[in-house]
Amino acid sequence: MNKMKLTEKEHIAILEILKSRFNQNIDRHNGFEWDAIENRLKEDPGKIWSLNAMEKSGGEPDVVDFDSEKGEYIFFDCSAESPTGRRSACYDHEAQESRKKFKPNHNACDLAAAMGVNILNEDQYRYLQKLGKFDAKTSSWIQTPSAIRKLGGALFADFRYNHVFIYHNGADSYYAARGFRASFRV
Repeated sequence: MNKMKLTEKEHIAILEILKSRFNQNIDRHNGFEWDAIENRLKEDPGKIWSLNAMEKSGGEPDVVDFDSEKGEYIFFDCSAESPTGRRSACYDHEAQESRKKFKPNHNACDLAAAMGVNILNEDQYRYLQKLGKFDAKTSSWIQTPSAIRKLGGALFADFRYNHVFIYHNGADSYYAARGFRASFRV
């Protein structure tokens, strides 16, 4: 079976989950209509597959914006904490391979690529925090500028003391409470 194709049952189930979350969190996307989003999703089953991957790894994807220039709806992971199925990951493949002891099983960049999604950048992470309080107990890797990554570092973010904090760490570090949040366009 094609890894990027859902069964009919899975297809129906993820659409129901997304619709329910959309309706329960209307403040994240006031003015949008679910039918338009669902029609867009049905045009490309591969997009539903990626959203299902976000859901299965604990991301709780929801519509957060619309890019009028590109005509695309934007989904972010909206789970209260960093998605559980994406934690304990270092930043990227290079960092994962550089560890001599206690290598993590996976890395954020490869997981995101396998899911067909993008890791949130700093601006997106700050935008997400305007929609609620996320990562109050966990942290999430965010896209890291190449100049920082070339020096061995990577960026992560969290929400503490009613403030968004952007930090740095060695890209090869990994923690049980750090994963990554994704964005996806439809």
